[in-house]
Amino acid sequence: MNNQIKALRGERSWTQAHLAELLDVSRQTINAIETGKFDPSLPLAFKIARLFERPIEEIFYEREQH
Repeated sequence: MNNQIKALRGERSWTQAHLAELLDVSRQTINAIETGKFDPSLPLAFKIARLFERPIEEIFYEREQH
């Protein structure tokens, strides 16, 4: 799954560590989500969407199939 977390975080000048603290996860978790190595659980995805005040589908989207 692709996502816009890095861009949204950048708009707010937040570090991965700061976002991780706000979401009560590790910085490594944020890095893994941003790089597509890990898909967040549904509760975490909703928490991220609420934090950025965006619909979940605006933040997370499927990778294009070729």
